[in-house]
Amino acid sequence: MAIVDCAQLKPGDVVAQDVLTPLGSVLFHKGRVITLREQDILQAFLVQQVNIDRGGQPLAASPEPEMSQDATQSGLHAEYEAMVVQLRKGYSIFAGGDVLPLLDIRASLERLLTHIPDYHVMAFRPRNVDREEFYFHSSVLSALTCYMLAQWVGLPQRDWMQVALAGLLHDIGNIRLDRSIVSKPGILSSSEMEEMKRHTLNGYQMLKPIAALNEGVKLAALQHHERVDGSGYPLGLASDNIHRYAKLVAIADIYHAMTLDKIYRPAMSPYLVLEQIEQEAFGKLDPSYVRKFIEKATQFQNGSLVRLSDGRLGEIVFTDRTAPIRPWVSTSGDIVNLSMERQLYIDELLSR
Repeated sequence: MAIVDCAQLKPGDVVAQDVLTPLGSVLFHKGRVITLREQDILQAFLVQQVNIDRGGQPLAASPEPEMSQDATQSGLHAEYEAMVVQLRKGYSIFAGGDVLPLLDIRASLERLLTHIPDYHVMAFRPRNVDREEFYFHSSVLSALTCYMLAQWVGLPQRDWMQVALAGLLHDIGNIRLDRSIVSKPGILSSSEMEEMKRHTLNGYQMLKPIAALNEGVKLAALQHHERVDGSGYPLGLASDNIHRYAKLVAIADIYHAMTLDKIYRPAMSPYLVLEQIEQEAFGKLDPSYVRKFIEKATQFQNGSLVRLSDGRLGEIVFTDRTAPIRPWVSTSGDIVNLSMERQLYIDELLSR
């Protein structure tokens, strides 16, 4: 172990002791491997020196009993990627006319959910996402978020896995659509949009015969684009006729659809997406579910490291309960109140 000036750090150096921000929050955990990105963050937070172990290995490969945040995240990422592979394989089998391998899909989902304590809706970002596979990633992320949402809104434990399956399978109807429409990089024509909307009916018809799925999972595939004011599709149902699973899936579906890269547009800031979802709560989405989603998704903000929309790095130092999406951020000695400076927003959550 050696104390090294940040100017002398080299890519591949391993942090030997937690690095703290000037306000005392953990900037990097022990075991973090230094890359150019870490060097930029250290410089932004005016950190002068770091304890480095140049003879050691990253903690994820270390025999020490306590795992770093990076190590636990790597377990989550591994199971996440395995779930994407399993879902792609299962849909290919199903599209070919064979039975959906639900037992294999559920087993993979159960393994993924053992890592749910390491999943944070706003902080988790899949590695190496191919835009062509958007729907697989959106589905797996929706499963994770729906599992959390089911708990946050107080559904009984017997519903948690079923809601996760609803999130995972809600877009299964896309496999019956014309691939040129699903992967079209531009704006859909009115006829193409009508065809795209059929994925809800397709999904319900495909899942309906599967006895191992409860009715809520099947209705979530049908109803996740319904809106509580009756303006959604395919049936224009109002709030009382929309299954609660579908209401939860609708929130997760919107959030992940907008925070992932698509063929025709880049990902949006999760904070901007939360603002849009908050606006949608007035007449479109279930307002009580939206309030709980925003409350819980932003609950662990203070001390989190963020990048602002103007490129500055900072640390969240205060969150007003009435405006959790627009906290106060300390950056380069200044305090930015995002509730007042509306032209700025948090572009990325770097760590929590």
